[in-house]
Amino acid sequence: MAARGERCSFGSMLLFTGLILLSVLDTLDAMDNQATFLYFAYGSNLLKERLQLRNPSARVHCVARLQDYKLVFGNHKGLASDRWHGGVATIEHSPGDEVWGVVWKMNMADLESLDRQENVRLGAYSPMQVSVWTRGQELSCRTYIMNSCVYAPPSPQYLKVIVMGAEQNGLPKDYQEKLKAIETNKYEGPLPVMEEVERALKNSKQKKKGRSDA
Repeated sequence: MAARGERCSFGSMLLFTGLILLSVLDTLDAMDNQATFLYFAYGSNLLKERLQLRNPSARVHCVARLQDYKLVFGNHKGLASDRWHGGVATIEHSPGDEVWGVVWKMNMADLESLDRQENVRLGAYSPMQVSVWTRGQELSCRTYIMNSCVYAPPSPQYLKVIVMGAEQNGLPKDYQEKLKAIETNKYEGPLPVMEEVERALKNSKQKKKGRSDA
């Protein structure tokens, strides 16, 4: 009888240990899913509603400055963007210049989606780590730079999204004016992605109004 009791006790201990191990693994998995990274946006992803279309975890961390780079517009190997019908934003090393943008804190779960949005797998953009400055503090962030860029002006719709994002997040006024002065290609046709952004903006305004009325 004692041996049987010992076997039962040993079996219970194994079960208990197994449950603890499963709990630890679940906790580690949850922690991994909630791990975050910092992303420096300087183009259409300045606008929260644009970025959150595919990356819902994105939350504003701060506004920051990338030194010795400038903002330019173009297309990978000169192939016009089907999404925006014009040149899209990238950054180019340029001593003495600066690019202002938004640092977003995002869950690692959205990293693949962000890479897909930037056409990393197709080779249009490459991810890179940059050091940006905010209130005297240096931050290391992920950003993206276009490969084989051929300069081209942006569509008015694309530039509008960038300007709205700059206003939304309070980028320096002189930088906002610089953005507004960028020449576009004057494209006036439909853009499905712009329609998505406008719906997201409308929904965001309705939610804010609902909260203020409550």
